[in-house]
Amino acid sequence: MGRARVTARVIVHPGVEDVSVQQVLEALADPARRSVVRTLAHAGADLSCGSFDLPVGRSTSSHHFSVLRAAGVLRQYYVGTTKMNTLRAEELERRFPGLLSAVVAAADAEARDAP
Repeated sequence: MGRARVTARVIVHPGVEDVSVQQVLEALADPARRSVVRTLAHAGADLSCGSFDLPVGRSTSSHHFSVLRAAGVLRQYYVGTTKMNTLRAEELERRFPGLLSAVVAAADAEARDAP
């Protein structure tokens, strides 16, 4: 009988210096991904993937989080088996000043104006 191996789950994130404005804008072009960013921006805490009320299935939701992570918009990490998400707001602000806050403000306005 051997001991159980415990391995840390490592999630790879791009360095903010490796992220292009094109990648960020393409990631934020999708309404579901903007909703994730807007929710994280206003949450005041990191949120699990299951915390978001997205109108898509689980695999599509996973894809959206993957796109946002690859574009450098959010950082993900595990707490046990739960994948948590945090917005890379400070890093993105240094790289692209004003971009993220403008997108969140526009998403807020869209949400207010929605029927």
